[in-house]
Amino acid sequence: MKKLFILLFGSFVLFACGNDLEKKAGEKLALAQAAFERGDYLQAKQLIDSIKILYPKAFEARKASQKLMEQVVIKGQGQIIASLDSALQSKQSELAAIVGKYTLEKDTAYQTEGSYLWPTQVIEKNMHRSYLRFQVSEQGVLSMTSIYCGKSNIHHYAVKVSAPDGSTAETPSSKDSYETSDLGEKIEKADYKIGEDGGVFDFIYAHKDKNIRVEYIGDKKFVTTMSATDREALAQTYELSKILSDITRIKKELEEANLKVQFVKKKIEFDKKKKVEE
Repeated sequence: MKKLFILLFGSFVLFACGNDLEKKAGEKLALAQAAFERGDYLQAKQLIDSIKILYPKAFEARKASQKLMEQVVIKGQGQIIASLDSALQSKQSELAAIVGKYTLEKDTAYQTEGSYLWPTQVIEKNMHRSYLRFQVSEQGVLSMTSIYCGKSNIHHYAVKVSAPDGSTAETPSSKDSYETSDLGEKIEKADYKIGEDGGVFDFIYAHKDKNIRVEYIGDKKFVTTMSATDREALAQTYELSKILSDITRIKKELEEANLKVQFVKKKIEFDKKKKVEE
């Protein structure tokens, strides 16, 4: 009899505790529902997440919260998609207003992506000249090529730029360089992408209105001064790269947001179908 009493009492306690957990979890769920209805999807998500953490055994409340979470994701991502669409249209308008000023170099026979250059730096206008050439891909990746032309090789692999105030910036060793010759003229080229440029792009942009000294680092020393047109070329491609990279980023975020919505909608349809079959 005593054992039976203990068993019944224990069951009662568990039942009471379970009801208490469901009640508290239900209160959180009600707050989440209210947040959802007023369009505060972030708070709704935070409240739903707290139910899983604080009341892991409140199974009924957790089950209901997951259904609410599906709607939170759909509505929340829909809000994000609308904002991203607006931002994309704005950036595309900015691009349309200036892209005609640039020259797009792209051989459709073997290139899937071309590069934009400022017109003063197209190859045809810069033969037999040592200079820094700037270009930006259609995805917004800014890059620079240090070009050397001379009677003998210097075997350069990096460049250092200096401003009149003594400040400097230097690229790391190029990951892509090559040398050739043409009718006795030695030609060397080394490429550097943004993020792997040692801050040279930002440095030149910040000093675009000043004389900039360029030192080619290699087996031999070679020094030149950037022309005003080359400094302008960097400034213009730099500005274009920001717009193009923003467009690339926004498109990626849009794709991710749409995929999240599609995933949740497919799950809802799957659950409906499963319920019908049961």
